[in-house]
Parts: sequence; structure tokens; C-alpha cells
Amino acid sequence: MAEKTRYSDEELQEFKELIEEKLKTVRHDYQAMMRQLMNIDSNDVEDTSPTYKVLEEGSTTQSKEELIQQTSRLQKFIVGLEAALIRIQNKTYGIDRITGELIPKERLRAVPHATLSVQSKAANKKH
Repeated sequence: MAEKTRYSDEELQEFKELIEEKLKTVRHDYQAMMRQLMNIDSNDVEDTSPTYKVLEEGSTTQSKEELIQQTSRLQKFIVGLEAALIRIQNKTYGIDRITGELIPKERLRAVPHATLSVQSKAANKKH
């Protein structure tokens, strides 16, 4: 029997549903973080009242920086998932971009936007 060179339409549909579900969750989290960053849901006077406690201010700044990093990571994850949906549409999803072999299903379920198998990723890091 010849080695599979791509996932079947049924398998691609399964991955598509998984990715769409993840996208829904990640977009929700991203929007919640953005709202928090912009104080949209806050009735607080935080950005209008003077702050006298320097430590509190430093903590707030650190929290905002961490939130910005998290939103940046989520945004990158969203882009990766959207690109995976395009690969599904093109029927190239799950194909290792270095070796051209299929990425194992277990890896794709864990990292649905993966474009490299674990071995290719490890080899790629060495260079």
C-alpha cells in the first residue's frame, strides 16, 4: 500500500472543526483581554484619579505589560489557526513543510497550527 501523502477530506473536516472551536475560544479570550487593557468594562477611576502609591502603580504597569504580551501571543495563535484553515481548504494541512510527510494526528490535535513534525522542528532548531 502506498504511503498517504495527505489527510482525507473526512480527516480534514475533523481538524477543521477542532480548529474552528479553538479559534472561537481564543478570539473570545483575546477580546476579553483587549477590553481589560482598554478599561472598557471598568467603572473604575483608575485612569482619572491621582495615584499616590508607587508600588501599586508599578504593579499595575507590570500587569499591563504581561497582558500586552499575552494578547500578542493570542493574536499570533489566531493568525496561525486561520492559516491552518486555509491549508485545510487547499488540502495541504498536516503536511510537514520540510519533509513533505504527514505530521502525526496526535501532534496536530495538540498543536493544530503546526507546520512541522516534532522531528523537523528539532532539526530546524539545530541550524
